[in-house]
Amino acid sequence: MDIKTLRTYLKTIFYYRFVFRAIGRRSVIRRPILITYPRHITIGERVCIRDGARLEIVKDGVNQDPVLKIGSHTNIEQNVHIACHCRVIIGSHVSITANCAIVDISHPYEDVSDNRSISARLDSAPSFVEIEDYCFIGIGSVILPNIRIGHHSVIGANSVVTHDIPPFSIAAGNPAKVIRRYDHGQGLWLKVHRDA
Repeated sequence: MDIKTLRTYLKTIFYYRFVFRAIGRRSVIRRPILITYPRHITIGERVCIRDGARLEIVKDGVNQDPVLKIGSHTNIEQNVHIACHCRVIIGSHVSITANCAIVDISHPYEDVSDNRSISARLDSAPSFVEIEDYCFIGIGSVILPNIRIGHHSVIGANSVVTHDIPPFSIAAGNPAKVIRRYDHGQGLWLKVHRDA
């Protein structure tokens, strides 16, 4: 184990375990850019969160008990931004690749007479994002509010997920569409045919 890795483990043992709601054994967070309200964050065992991550709990005076939960054996690559206003649940054995954004909140823009900045006009309605176990989120993808991604699903690179993705699916594009589903009987990923 090199010095940087050892330092990261020591920071988890002697600092993060006292400020997070819970953080599991052998989990590491390497040089995050931002962590807000860590008491609302639960991290499982053997989770690796790489450099540049933002774990951002957003409080607006309405919802005072947001929950950000990351399951065990999950890997989050560099520069991933997770914004949690109500509930963001990331399962176990999930891979989230670099430069992804996962957000359960939106910034209303409809009222042009509201002179506050868009960032000051957060939507206070209840919201969530759930990424179930064994998912893979491709580089540069964006997961928008009120989305559930079913277990064993793959999200292609640079996709924007705007609706639920069923389990055992491959989805890609902007907006992301299911392009393959796993057929257990045949043991194959089959193309999804769409009517023209």
